[in-house]
Amino acid sequence: MKPTKAPHTNPKAVFFDLYGTLAEFYPPRHVIQARAANHLGMKLTPEGVDRGYRFADQYMTWQNANAPVRNMRPGEQAAFFARFEQLVLQGAGHEVDLTTAAEVWKKVRAQKYSLRLFDDVNPALDRIRNAGITVGLISNVNSSGKILAQNIGLTGHVDFAVTSGDTGAEKPHPPIFHNALRKAAAKPRQAIHVGDQIESDLNGAIAVGIAPVLMDRYGSYPNYTEHPRVTCMAEIERLLHALSNA
Repeated sequence: MKPTKAPHTNPKAVFFDLYGTLAEFYPPRHVIQARAANHLGMKLTPEGVDRGYRFADQYMTWQNANAPVRNMRPGEQAAFFARFEQLVLQGAGHEVDLTTAAEVWKKVRAQKYSLRLFDDVNPALDRIRNAGITVGLISNVNSSGKILAQNIGLTGHVDFAVTSGDTGAEKPHPPIFHNALRKAAAKPRQAIHVGDQIESDLNGAIAVGIAPVLMDRYGSYPNYTEHPRVTCMAEIERLLHALSNA
């Protein structure tokens, strides 16, 4: 963790993205994808699926920045997720047409899976809050923050949750970050945002003056140095401790 640009000292608030930062799919996404693609004879590796999701998540970020997926008509959403799946498979080493990708996506959606917090999340969030730092969740989901926190198991471990469903705007757009700042009673220079997406999380935070930190749990950005890069909650805790004692 050797950033070229250090975040603000003495942070008052830290905000976290959800998927890829605090939570993952369970069963893991590579298992879900491998099951879906197996009926077509495609073999997927965890590394390949991780690589594919990097491309697909970037596409998701671009789409939400321009025309949010939650606002699409059903046919538009189907076309979007066919392309999303096509990118996952492409990253995993399989070139398929959109019709085939849509078929695989249907197999993905037919499975039972959910989001589950990483094991290191709640203990770390509790310690951060006990240190006097306000903790918030910022997520591009179409449910309320209160319901999201309850469903994922974050109630009592975060001070609040802000969603695109609450705000009517997705990351990287400023309103969702401004909403979090108001709830935290913090100015941008007093806050840090931790997320796994360069465009929606880091650039979105930078646009409103919040210091960004990249959470890279899957090792997608091993050479990233423009801002702090961490791979687990322990590294976030060490960073916050250093900033609070700078």
